[in-house]
Amino acid sequence: MRLDLNGTPTEITATTLAEALTDLGYQTGALATALNGRFVPAAERAATPLREGDRIEVLAPMQGG
Repeated sequence: MRLDLNGTPTEITATTLAEALTDLGYQTGALATALNGRFVPAAERAATPLREGDRIEVLAPMQGG
């Protein structure tokens, strides 16, 4: 299915948000995720289905100083 990941059109086969994050290589521990503008807590990602055209935003913490 085709969806937008951080504003970039992306083709995936995953059917849930958790599967998509794993397939895309994200380390799921310290991420903030949103689906179609709605925050999705880590505990809900495995039960959050994806649909054609969805918009996923993934924010990972950055280190620096």
